[in-house]
Amino acid sequence: MRSTIRITLAALTVIVLGGLSVIPTGRFPRFGPFLDPVGGIWSVAGQARVPAEQQVALASLTDAVDVLIDQRGVPHVFAASEEDAYRVMGYLQARDRLFQLELMSRAGSGTLTELVGESALSGDRTTREFGLPWGAERKFSAVDSTSAGYHALVAFSEGVNSFIDGAGKTGIPLEYHLLGRSPSRWDPINSFHLFGRMGMTLALGDPARARLAVQGLVGAEAAAALVPLNNPIQEPIQPSNRRGPRYAFRTIPPPGPPDSVSALRARMLPTAFAAQPLGDGGGVGSNNWAVAPSRTQDGFALLSGDPHLGLSLPSIWYEIHLVVPGRLDVAGVALPGAPGVVIGLNRDLAWTFTNTGGDVLDLYAETVDDSISPSRYLLDGEWRPLELRIERYRNPRGEVLATDTLRFTHRGPMQHREGQWLSLRWTVNEPSFEADLFLRAGKARNAEQWLQTMRGYVAPTQNGLVADRAGTIAIRSSGAYPVRPDDGRGDLIRDGATSAADWTGTLPVEEYPFSINPSQGFLVSANQQPVDPLDNSRYLGANWISPWRALQINRLLRADPNVTPDRMRQYQTHTGSAHADAFVPFMLDAGRVARDSGIVDPQLLRAQELLSEWDRTYGPDDQRAILFELAVGELTRRTWDELKGADERLVFTPAGSTLRELLADSESVWWDDRGTAVRETRDDILTASLMAALDTAIARYGAPEGGDWTWSRIRNANIYHLLGLPGLSALGLPVRGGPTTISPLSGRGTAGASWRMVVELGEQVRAWATYPGGQSGNPSSRWYTDRLPQWVAGELAPVYLPRTPSDLPDSLRATRIIFSPGAAP
Repeated sequence: MRSTIRITLAALTVIVLGGLSVIPTGRFPRFGPFLDPVGGIWSVAGQARVPAEQQVALASLTDAVDVLIDQRGVPHVFAASEEDAYRVMGYLQARDRLFQLELMSRAGSGTLTELVGESALSGDRTTREFGLPWGAERKFSAVDSTSAGYHALVAFSEGVNSFIDGAGKTGIPLEYHLLGRSPSRWDPINSFHLFGRMGMTLALGDPARARLAVQGLVGAEAAAALVPLNNPIQEPIQPSNRRGPRYAFRTIPPPGPPDSVSALRARMLPTAFAAQPLGDGGGVGSNNWAVAPSRTQDGFALLSGDPHLGLSLPSIWYEIHLVVPGRLDVAGVALPGAPGVVIGLNRDLAWTFTNTGGDVLDLYAETVDDSISPSRYLLDGEWRPLELRIERYRNPRGEVLATDTLRFTHRGPMQHREGQWLSLRWTVNEPSFEADLFLRAGKARNAEQWLQTMRGYVAPTQNGLVADRAGTIAIRSSGAYPVRPDDGRGDLIRDGATSAADWTGTLPVEEYPFSINPSQGFLVSANQQPVDPLDNSRYLGANWISPWRALQINRLLRADPNVTPDRMRQYQTHTGSAHADAFVPFMLDAGRVARDSGIVDPQLLRAQELLSEWDRTYGPDDQRAILFELAVGELTRRTWDELKGADERLVFTPAGSTLRELLADSESVWWDDRGTAVRETRDDILTASLMAALDTAIARYGAPEGGDWTWSRIRNANIYHLLGLPGLSALGLPVRGGPTTISPLSGRGTAGASWRMVVELGEQVRAWATYPGGQSGNPSSRWYTDRLPQWVAGELAPVYLPRTPSDLPDSLRATRIIFSPGAAP
């Protein structure tokens, strides 16, 4: 009852105040139906009740399916056929996450306005402009309708729709009551929309925008160093047979004259492109690592999966265990809206992914027959017709809000910016069937089979890590890497008038970054550059993130020859920072140099004293991390003042590893502050940054002895409900970590570890896992936020893996559902 009152008050507050940003003013539900005691919001509480046993009739089933829900809310599905398993999986996901399924698929199809109204129009336009619905249609039309993957999608859809058909007003989620909407029926193509949206999250970007913007301000030579093809700190995913990282520091060329042409071309590129490297202190960044039996205490391979994504309630993942005797026995997490397990384990192996960040998108300047409303484009001296799509955006009542005419070349969608038509080719829109690959990969019996299955993976590029019971550990940076003409670089805008500018194919799998059973006895990926250019100079991308997390994980594993599952868990939320270790000594040394030169500034002495007290960790109770973070912010702004635009904001911030590279050159002209009359050196900027950081810290948080410098009071995790309702969100969570730790946390704290998993590949596979939130999307459910305390503390729960229904003890069961063929009553 308390939870029901809580969600009702939260919802009514939003309705009365009009504070829900995704619900347009004047579109709130009518109070009568909303407060209906049978079919209104009060029915949400009834949905959360968990009887000891349930019977469900599913018309599309071919045989009975036994489902046990354990105390963690995880379904263990025991079916006689794979299709029946996926039908029930669709039903269960709809029961627990129906609104999330629809929201995410609409986000990928560009039809959110049909659910939440005009406030989503801008986002829907961007989705369609980048061709995601067009790409999903191409992919779906290419699927073999006789394939097992296709039948899995159809079966999953039947399960979702069976739940919708039987839900009625009393069974639909809270969000539909808030919006005054009803669920839409599920179509198999929706799973492609879901994967397209993931591709947009993980692979929408092109280093050309950052390079051109910087080149417009300081010239080509300096831009090549500030937006480099290769990171100056090499700790790659594919081990280089060195005992530590390689520091490839070079002198950064001084600023050159501005390049107005490059500045214009930068403005031509879509603003949706991220200007910063993904995860470089932004709180988004995944980790995985595996340890060979030779370096574990019990002689079994260990694997850690730790993908970081945007945080939400309910979670982006849905945990499940599927068993079809003799065919399938797989557990882990699925994406709500698709069958199968994406990250997980079976009886023989475990696997996980991190984002590679490869450059898989190219832009082409097109020549068209009409600068305003073209119908043709020029290719190799001949005019070709453009494919035109009339895109209509409708509100929930079906009324047209806006209409766009989108144009497509043979490469992909076109966009008109700064007087130029650009077309875009992107692997996310290329024909592929990722859901089918995940279904088949879950059946692999060893690492080699898993790697063979994943050869066909296309987008977005991912570092797939696998370990098996035989002790094999392996990693491959998989996905379609375009092979480009000439120098092969993708950070350029190419001439669309010639087919010679087109991709000539994709990189052979044999040339992907890859390692199996390395001599060092472990493998690590943390979104860093996948291979040292000295080992493989192929262009895979540019502007790679700083490898701070990779450095820290490698450091821990190099120092630990007897790793245990619990230490793997501890490493996932380790609070140490390779970034702090790299910068703090320079800050302290600069102060000592100033003192030795006779400069005695009480403010500097105080700042140095406080910083020297810091152990360079980001625990929730830490009192000094904020001083360092503020100092780094000051150092960044003061160093890169040459990169300020007309609004005095930085148009681009070089990666932290590039700033570390510059620290090696104490007299570089980049240290000079253009706003002063003197010529500053590195140490001048470092001391000024530290003193300014102390001023800011005191102004914002009071005296350092007052307790308000506590890290958890300043930075914490914030997990919002899908509609942004504060009352149904989990805010101000005091988690472990900082911007560049293994578990990164920065900014608003809305991104972080979306799933943590440790697997021991012994005689019997054992696993421990958690994610932020719970299995249910119903705020009244005991499984809505039940995992949050565990996630905040960095703890993991045992993953239950019963082979048969009788193997799960009654003490671990929450409920049993018997699905049988037949029409629902």
